[in-house]
Amino acid sequence: MKTRIIIDKIFAFLALISLGIILLPLAHIVAMVIINGARVVNFDFLIKTPRPAGFPGGGIANAIEGSLVLVALTMGFSFPIGLLAGIYLAEYGRGSLAEFIRTLVNALAGMPSIVAGLMAYILIVLYFGFSAVAGAFALSLLAIPYIVRTSEEALRGVPNDIREAGLALGLPKWKVTIYIVLGAAKGRIIIGALLAMARVFGEAAPLLFTAFGNPHHVSSIFEPVDALPLLIFRYALSPYPDWHMKAWGAALLLMIIVLTINLVIRITIRKRYAVRF
Repeated sequence: MKTRIIIDKIFAFLALISLGIILLPLAHIVAMVIINGARVVNFDFLIKTPRPAGFPGGGIANAIEGSLVLVALTMGFSFPIGLLAGIYLAEYGRGSLAEFIRTLVNALAGMPSIVAGLMAYILIVLYFGFSAVAGAFALSLLAIPYIVRTSEEALRGVPNDIREAGLALGLPKWKVTIYIVLGAAKGRIIIGALLAMARVFGEAAPLLFTAFGNPHHVSSIFEPVDALPLLIFRYALSPYPDWHMKAWGAALLLMIIVLTINLVIRITIRKRYAVRF
């Protein structure tokens, strides 16, 4: 017993050391972003567009607008496709076609984000130019696998008794799926969509080849637009100290947005499904 207790304490100590190794770099990054970003975040920073390179002042309103437009377009593209694919796999998909779709979804889930940007560049940008639509298409390639997986699992989690009750009333299967099964699973489906949205909010690599960036307010979805991750990448590599500070501020804002989305998801899950993390 003494040997087992000693081994257990050693294992617990090593687990704590491993946790510290993971958390210390993360805490350092978060602290640096908060300390540096808080110096520049103010009202003007949020509502003004950038000034010319080398001139201090201005803000990142163009990047905030661009990120919101890109995320809205991305969810508009990816959510219907992902939801319909999830419904098919959960309710109708059988045989080789369903397995092929699952394999394709798994491949998309493991695809590097920069590859999604290259695909959008080849399919859209080369023919129509840089635009918010091209950026949303690239981000949709990253969001769709999350939505398909979560939608399928959410629908599979609905008890079969509910389906059988609807069918026993004489309803066709498609009505049971749309009006009963989807209603029972809508909470988990929305949570999956929010997870996908949190991911695409922070993606920069696909936008380098598609959205390209724009120092002005968004005027059309068929023109180049800026985004917070894209602005951070560009400003961090610039030789201007003012841009470096704005990159810290944009990073803080982006971190707050993504953290808020994840907190909303966790609170919703904990309250609705009594799941503890």
